[in-house]
Amino acid sequence: MVILNRWVQRTLICALLVFSWQGHAGLPASVNGETLPSLAPMLEKTTPAVVNISTRGKTVVQNSLLSDPFFQRFFNLPGIQREQETQSLGSGVIVDAANGYILTNNHVIEDAFEITVTLRDGRELIAEILGRDPDTDVAVIKVQAQHLTAITFADSSKLRVGDFVVAIGNPFGLGQTVTSGIVSALGRSGLGIESFEDFIQTDAPINLGNSGGALVNLRGELVGINTAILGGGGSGNIGIGFAIPINMAHDIMIQLIEYGEVKRGRLGVHAQDLTPELARAFHIETTQGAVITKIEQGSPGQKAGLQVGDVILKANGKAVRSSLDMHNFVGLMRVGQEVELEIIRKGRIGIIKVTIQQMKVVTIDGAELSYHLSGAQIGEIKETDIGAGLVEYLQVVEITPGSAAWNTGLRQDDIIHSINKQVVKTFDEAYAAATSSRTLLLNIQRGEQAMYVLIK
Repeated sequence: MVILNRWVQRTLICALLVFSWQGHAGLPASVNGETLPSLAPMLEKTTPAVVNISTRGKTVVQNSLLSDPFFQRFFNLPGIQREQETQSLGSGVIVDAANGYILTNNHVIEDAFEITVTLRDGRELIAEILGRDPDTDVAVIKVQAQHLTAITFADSSKLRVGDFVVAIGNPFGLGQTVTSGIVSALGRSGLGIESFEDFIQTDAPINLGNSGGALVNLRGELVGINTAILGGGGSGNIGIGFAIPINMAHDIMIQLIEYGEVKRGRLGVHAQDLTPELARAFHIETTQGAVITKIEQGSPGQKAGLQVGDVILKANGKAVRSSLDMHNFVGLMRVGQEVELEIIRKGRIGIIKVTIQQMKVVTIDGAELSYHLSGAQIGEIKETDIGAGLVEYLQVVEITPGSAAWNTGLRQDDIIHSINKQVVKTFDEAYAAATSSRTLLLNIQRGEQAMYVLIK
């Protein structure tokens, strides 16, 4: 179960209380004088599809002081790592009885070398991982067994705020538990839980161990996968839980079963929120949208005709309120799918169709520059910037934890501006600068921060 830190909790509570009813919902005692309604018949059909998942795993841990790259270089110490065995409990949902497919959260089975699935009837089965997607926290595992019960999917796009829902899972390892509530909000994003977010918010109590469990409607159809809670003090439920909509989880699941991973495409554009100040500068009345600030050379966005300064208003008919909306929208689409963008350019509204494609960045292994940089894949990036025109730079596009490059302090997405005080924008420039000395002085940018890294 993902639990947000206290600062994020306080911020979200203030914002979400404005929109969300926090009282736990209950069913009425009677309907027109008829017999007391009950969820028992629905649950009798649904709960056999919800399973308990327990795992044993291994993770690499480091001494926080001895693993500091600057401390290591000062005392000439190698990276000190050790493996630690971990255990976790969570839930899962059988979605295909014939093939034994179970949908759950990535964080439930991440780093696991042994996964045990316990069915409602008490059977214990060993599961294998078919695929994981950390960016959406979705995973699919498989068991071999007869007489499994699968759940029926709903269409989560038809959910409305106020719909009754039921959360089924295995909180605290106590056994299967059922709680009820309503849909408090839809389309929650910007929570910082996952890379791509479009959560259902519910006040149905979701507790530790419910991760990967089912959120169902009153017909017993699966509407979401329980994923995160906003907890008071980091442990309890205070009426704010989040679930991945099943439409989104199903699309991810199909790719995980077919490919073992999610093949995401890109538009190759960068954007920022349209603010009232920017709207005035662009002489447009709308104050919601995403302003394109950069376009990568040769990207689908550039080929389709998108330009720096275009304001994206809608994507496939859905309003784009911010750059985060655009990030989520593209990230959840498959390679080869077409997106129709409604944009404003120089005061005029237009439509541009773009096909989502995989972006292949030319990379080299950092070891070609220096053995200190081995384990880092460095890419040569070219893009058009809103204020600077064509921009070229080198970026760490992938890095192996525990590698030499990792131990120097480099991390994924770091931009390398200079090596040994020489500005580098291409592989040739980087090679010339790196081979001029056995010592490397890197000037890197990490997010909004710039820093120097000295490697001896």
